[in-house]
Amino acid sequence: MLKIYNTLTRKKEIFKPRIEGKVGMYVCGMTVYDYCHIGHARVMVVFDTVARYIRDSGYELTYVRNITDIDDKIIHRANENGEDFNLLTARFIEAMHEDERALGVLPPDIEPKATQSIDDIVAMIETLIINGLAYVGGNGDVFYAVAKFKNYGRLSGKNLEDLQAGERVDVDLAKRNPLDFVLWKMAKPEEPSWESPWGAGRPGWHIECSAMSTCCLGNHFDIHGGGMDLQFPHHENEIAQSEGATGETFVNLWMHNGFVRINEEKMSKSLGNFFTVREVLKQYKPEIIRFFILSSHYRSPLNYADEQLNDAGSALKRLYTALRGVTIAEPGADLNELDALSVRVLDETRECMSAFRKKFKDAMDDDFNTPVALSVLFDLARELNKVKESEYLVAEVLAVTLTELGSVLGLLQDEPDDFLKSGAVDDESLTTEAIEQQIQARLEAKQAKNWALADQLRDELRVQGVVLEDVPNGTTSWRRE
Repeated sequence: MLKIYNTLTRKKEIFKPRIEGKVGMYVCGMTVYDYCHIGHARVMVVFDTVARYIRDSGYELTYVRNITDIDDKIIHRANENGEDFNLLTARFIEAMHEDERALGVLPPDIEPKATQSIDDIVAMIETLIINGLAYVGGNGDVFYAVAKFKNYGRLSGKNLEDLQAGERVDVDLAKRNPLDFVLWKMAKPEEPSWESPWGAGRPGWHIECSAMSTCCLGNHFDIHGGGMDLQFPHHENEIAQSEGATGETFVNLWMHNGFVRINEEKMSKSLGNFFTVREVLKQYKPEIIRFFILSSHYRSPLNYADEQLNDAGSALKRLYTALRGVTIAEPGADLNELDALSVRVLDETRECMSAFRKKFKDAMDDDFNTPVALSVLFDLARELNKVKESEYLVAEVLAVTLTELGSVLGLLQDEPDDFLKSGAVDDESLTTEAIEQQIQARLEAKQAKNWALADQLRDELRVQGVVLEDVPNGTTSWRRE
């Protein structure tokens, strides 16, 4: 049974969807005023993997991930650039999609935008006012009255009285309580705005997600996810808004992925250790980045450092090297032509593969434990390396199982040769054609018994990041470091 850690209850729970066989999941997406950074990459990959496994487990999933395309940062950046905010957000939405595709992240089923959800946002705010949970402040903004929502703080474990005691005195008399947060902001000169019952303005950030999630998945749905930094106040405010407006339980299960640290320090622009996905992709293949993210449990801190990325690259190469040279036939091909011994060996191998599949499933059912799931892939690769040169039928079954389980994690879907011979963006100065010419020259040197030249050519390639894989009758393959 699938068990997921619920931030709301602070324990793992057996997952039971509201509607048998169907799952609704909402994940807070990006605010599109800049390129995605490595923290965004973790959210993308983690919840893409969650979605893949939920579907692989037989559920019909509706995965919603929103886009925040209007807020203070977007307006500020557009003004800095002297461009319309719509042009700014369109550019960075496309860049986000490019990064997703590079990382093997499948698109969500629904991707609502805040600017396309204004009517739903206004309707929810109106309901909150009617229910006595929101009010128009002294400056014309609409605020949520936090103290009037009974269970505020339940998700984050924060006590309302402690929050109020710790809050500095609010000199802005627009709010009744320093903890109250804005639902609708009155328009300022030269800012984008939309009409509402309270005048021209724009939505606050928190209300956007409440409106978009409930409109896409209903008032009550299964899973809500996002980064741990959103737990308070964003997700806490979402609960207050949504349940205050609908009177229903908002979400059954809350998932939060851990922070990303850079060389054991908090990632921050001010510290100069802030990396965009595009910058990282110049140094590392996309699948290496994905593997690196999955090598830590999603709730654990993830430390980004060159050493860890290099280790991830080496590990992924071991898996692809195991798959290299194994021709995978169509299921059942030539089975009638096999002798009795081959059939028995094949049946025993398939039974063994069932055990590997169970270990993989047990790991993923335990709160999506991808590090343990990856260890199963390496167990399979070790078995494959033992038999790939001698027992082709067994090797095929092992390879099929390895690639199928890898696909659940979004891994091992390239041709092994293509992966092993390709480099990162800045690693292609030495072309495949040039490498093949060097290999041919080395082969000719060995045939002429010019061992010094052969060794020199091998060493030159190694310096350039190319490793030759020799067998007694010559060089059969190569890969980039």
